[in-house]
Amino acid sequence: MAVQRREAWVLGRGTGWLVGALIAACAVLVGPSAPSGAGSLPVEPVRDIVPNRVMTWNLCNPCEESNVHRAAEIARFAPQVIGLQEACVRDVQRIREHLRSLHGLVYHVEYGPVLRNWSRCGGAPWRPGAYGQAVLSAAPMTDAVNTEYPEGGSEDRGYMAVTTTVDGRPVRVFNTHLAQRRQESVRAEQTRVLAAAVARHDRAIVLGDFNAVPDAPELTVVWDLAADANPRCHPSAAGTCETTTDWHTRFDYVFLRGGIVPVGHGVHPTPYSDHDLVHADLDAA
Repeated sequence: MAVQRREAWVLGRGTGWLVGALIAACAVLVGPSAPSGAGSLPVEPVRDIVPNRVMTWNLCNPCEESNVHRAAEIARFAPQVIGLQEACVRDVQRIREHLRSLHGLVYHVEYGPVLRNWSRCGGAPWRPGAYGQAVLSAAPMTDAVNTEYPEGGSEDRGYMAVTTTVDGRPVRVFNTHLAQRRQESVRAEQTRVLAAAVARHDRAIVLGDFNAVPDAPELTVVWDLAADANPRCHPSAAGTCETTTDWHTRFDYVFLRGGIVPVGHGVHPTPYSDHDLVHADLDAA
């Protein structure tokens, strides 16, 4: 635009008004500039992060979705802590930057990669991108661990854990992705490893894609330690659990341990993944 205006000035006052009018018309039609892939998404004003809100989201990778849109979906809820699964490190870096620059939301990050995969995450063939889990937190995180399960099934899987602050209180946060469907025996081994780690903490939040419905036997050891953020969701026949995937199953959970009380929760369908966003508002006092 600046170059065009300088050229219009050279043409002289007789034609400058016409060029200027054309430029103004183009600006109205095109609208404001945006990052590549953003479409017509506006830059949102700075907003506050919700200090007692946590979220889990399987990004669906590779789904070739725009990281601008992924960031916008997260910004709708502005959680204090976000657990991401099927996450490429490069994608999380871009999502985090979009959250900062487009939405005014600033997060710390810890990564929990379990493999390097060129087809999922790109990169040079001899140095493919890292793939696995990630945790974003508005508060600093400490004591981060990243553990790969001894048996991953058809693909390496693991869990990561950090200590951070939710609702003004320190809490241990776990984020995991279990083996794919129809691998029940593998998931049973994975939940035993995860439950042993969770049991060492009096207060914990466990986020993730468990690839198992609430009454699946392999989730028993987790239910023995923690409750879902939806008080009506439990493994008994009387339980009422929202579905969290495009194939109408409940695979994604926010488990709570140690007196952390849910005060609100929600499952939010999104066009940018085959998993819904799941959030919980908590009283961690």
